[in-house]
Amino acid sequence: MVPSSRGSQLEDVEDALVDGDVAYQRGTAAAAFRHRDFRIVYIGTFSSNVGTWMQNVILGKYALDLTHSGAFVGLLYFGQLGPLLFLSMMGGLLADRVDRRRLLVGLQIVQGALSFGLAAVVWSGHPSRVLIVALVFAIGIANALGAPGLSAILPTLVPREDLNGAVALTSVQMNLSRVIGPAIGGFVFAALDAGPVFAINAVTYVFAVIGLLWAHYPRFAGTVGAERPKHRLLDGVRIARADPVIRYVLLTLLSFSFFSVTFVGIMPVIADNNLHLSDVAYALLYATFGIGAAAGAFTVGSVFAQRSKVALLRPGFVLFAVALAAFGLVRNVPAAFVLIAIVGYLYFLVVTCLSTIIQRRLRDEQRGRVMALWIMFFGGTVPLGVLVAGPFAKSYSTEVLLVGAAWALVLAGFSGARSLRAKGAPDD
Repeated sequence: MVPSSRGSQLEDVEDALVDGDVAYQRGTAAAAFRHRDFRIVYIGTFSSNVGTWMQNVILGKYALDLTHSGAFVGLLYFGQLGPLLFLSMMGGLLADRVDRRRLLVGLQIVQGALSFGLAAVVWSGHPSRVLIVALVFAIGIANALGAPGLSAILPTLVPREDLNGAVALTSVQMNLSRVIGPAIGGFVFAALDAGPVFAINAVTYVFAVIGLLWAHYPRFAGTVGAERPKHRLLDGVRIARADPVIRYVLLTLLSFSFFSVTFVGIMPVIADNNLHLSDVAYALLYATFGIGAAAGAFTVGSVFAQRSKVALLRPGFVLFAVALAAFGLVRNVPAAFVLIAIVGYLYFLVVTCLSTIIQRRLRDEQRGRVMALWIMFFGGTVPLGVLVAGPFAKSYSTEVLLVGAAWALVLAGFSGARSLRAKGAPDD
């Protein structure tokens, strides 16, 4: 039997032979992508997320064209992601207690079928608003139950020393899909209407299913206790309350998502009222935001791979606040495109740093339940903020963004590197 250090050396030699003996640093995005199973899941979910963001972004524009109501746009955005706020803890419990492969594959298939149903409703001559809302909520529920499982298998696909790069690459993937999906969706929507956009999204779930079936990863979390279901459901809350670093990350993400990231959901209203953009230009504006966000996530795993993530938080929040305030005030279209790219960059630089800090803090047997809280606050709190802001979006979109900028400055005050290190945050 080969000792662990020797086995690691042999693995590095094998990687060098396969990949052409190109030098790389552990913990970078390049190092994470060398692992076969991570690549398989990454490519499959990336392909599916392109379709998801085609649907997510065009759905908002379709809703505005159908009803001319900012409140209805906010309701559908809440339907897409709001269930994350209420069901992520149940999804985290499932991720730690049942066969993850069956759970994830089954929920991907359900979302694909529901997206086909949404396309059929939109294709009908007189689409029912009630049925559209019901289908969007059903898709959101399936996503909420599966998202913690996807987050929980990520660290099992790479060695711990390459986790930083894997987290950064996952953020890049999420945001590149925000670039590619809206760009494709905008042209399809302009040429063929919304139905084909939703049908294409339904087909892309096949790629995620293939990746989840093909890759090798632990199907169960391992040792589980004998607590009652109610106690197990609240395990993530107890873990977060007991750990000051995890508590800081989750509370910061919760308030940041609610106050500062509402611009994501009211983007159709901003594009229409403030900038007077066409359908295609709106999709490109959202894609530009995605380009910036992908760049922010990528630099955390490349340029800043060896930099302390806690040290990046305070300047990240301050610069985000400045950029978001400028985007809320601008009425010049080229300037708006530049500013939204900067907003996206700083947004995901901050979020990827927070994600890296919490992932490195967690033990594998805790991960599903605690990452359920992360998903609740990252994905579920944003649509709650959008639901609250939606009725005011058409008349007060600038003020909504300025409130978000002000809150980011407040968070900067609580994100000093010295105080976070004193709580036990990893200094890398």
